[in-house]
Amino acid sequence: MPRTNNKQQKLHVRKGDMVRVIAGNDNGKEGKVLRVFSEQGRVIVEGVNMRIRHTRPNQTYPQGGRIQQEMAIHVSNVMPLDGNGDATRVGRKRIEDLDTGKGRWVRYAKTTGEEIE
Repeated sequence: MPRTNNKQQKLHVRKGDMVRVIAGNDNGKEGKVLRVFSEQGRVIVEGVNMRIRHTRPNQTYPQGGRIQQEMAIHVSNVMPLDGNGDATRVGRKRIEDLDTGKGRWVRYAKTTGEEIE
């Protein structure tokens, strides 16, 4: 059944996660997720998919020129790292807080079972 109210896609990675690239030219590289584009299903990973961009002179680059920067890759090509530094799949489970009686959803690593912060 498709979502009717919340069209937001739930992705298995978030900004700040350490991930390993599992497909593409940068296969095997690891880095931190700098930005997540949930609508397009893409992420920017630090030091991965570096491309040269030609820029005009502006305030940040007074000379302009060629600048290397990270470009987005598809979210299916990355896997988060667990506490041991291994790539893992991600599950979601609901944790009930006994003090307040409220619950919250947490992501956990399928390999170790520990929560992913």
